[in-house]
Amino acid sequence: MAKPHSHSSLPLSLLLLSLLLTPSVQQTHKISTVDLRALIAIKNSFTDVPSRRGSPAAFFSTWNFSAPDPCSTFTGLTCASGRVTTLTLGTGLSDSPGLAGSLPPSIADLTELTQLILFPGIVTGPIPFQLDRLASLRVISLTNNRLTGPIPQSLSLLPNLHTLDLSYNRLAGPIPPGLTRLPKLKVLILASNSLSGEVPYDVSSQLLHLDLKRNGLTGPLPPSLPTTLRYVSLSENDMSGPIGSVFDSLADLVHLDLGSNRFGGPLPQTLFRMNLQSLLLQRNNLSGWVPPALSQPPSYGEGSIVDLSHNVITGELSPILAGVESLYLNNNRLIGTVPRAYVKSVCVGITKTLYLQHNYISRFAVEPGSMLPDTVSLCLSYNCMVPPVGMEACPANAGTDLSRPASQCSVFNYG
Repeated sequence: MAKPHSHSSLPLSLLLLSLLLTPSVQQTHKISTVDLRALIAIKNSFTDVPSRRGSPAAFFSTWNFSAPDPCSTFTGLTCASGRVTTLTLGTGLSDSPGLAGSLPPSIADLTELTQLILFPGIVTGPIPFQLDRLASLRVISLTNNRLTGPIPQSLSLLPNLHTLDLSYNRLAGPIPPGLTRLPKLKVLILASNSLSGEVPYDVSSQLLHLDLKRNGLTGPLPPSLPTTLRYVSLSENDMSGPIGSVFDSLADLVHLDLGSNRFGGPLPQTLFRMNLQSLLLQRNNLSGWVPPALSQPPSYGEGSIVDLSHNVITGELSPILAGVESLYLNNNRLIGTVPRAYVKSVCVGITKTLYLQHNYISRFAVEPGSMLPDTVSLCLSYNCMVPPVGMEACPANAGTDLSRPASQCSVFNYG
């Protein structure tokens, strides 16, 4: 005779769900039944990664589904009127290794969600394409994990999305063109993935922050960018073509990083009329020269950095960069005497780093016996002169030669 079916033969998750959703128990929960179901599936999709000390982390320790009010007791949850509005997975603490597992499609059942945050861990697999059902979603932050696959096209259908940060994962494929047309998107961070193709042609979102560095992007810059931008980083890709006038109308831009690409053509003079506090154009194929003194020179403050190294910039050094705190002009084709403004800025410690090595400079006019502040790093090696006594310190990659062979300098009439 067959034994009566008992709950003990059911999988634990199904048993728990069946108990929670019985009418007598359901009435005691101050949360939507749909959301409760989704939270059970979410918990079953992740595990806590043990810490290096051997003791297991315990992010889900408060997720007790027999509790009457998960909204007030579950770590990482914020609710409104019994619906989950914020879901934060992981603690984000510096000593926490985060979560393992994968993002379940059931997250899309939390239809009132406005913020989805996954702290660093080892979560793998794709980003669920079903997230387009979350019409109220404003923030998606899934950084520093091991997510793979493409960026879902469906994310381009989120009308209220303000911030999208998918950086430091293993995502591949092109950037969905609809992302850069989202009407409310302000922050787009896709750095350090394996994305390919070109930056979308139409960047009409009113972005403040655009970070696409360390990918495999190719092709030219978009023809125009939003005038609202304050931060742009496209470094360490394989982009090419001229910089041109793309950034001319970006009056609020304070950080521009196009380093380590294959951009060519003339160095845009307009970049030196802007109030950029970070201008990073190193390791490209840019030519031309730094413009001479301007009627309204840029104002560089504490923490400012300009890196034009490893290009083919020519001519005499203009004084307009003398107030920059960290200035890298090495490995170019600069000639002549270093303007007095740079010497003074270094000697008083306003400019803390000045790298001029591997150019064709003929003179650095410092007063005999002058000493540099301990906070200053100055490199003048491998130019058409011998660096002044006491100013020969350079990074190891500058080489050991103090000056160029005379035969190389004779091209510039220094022989």
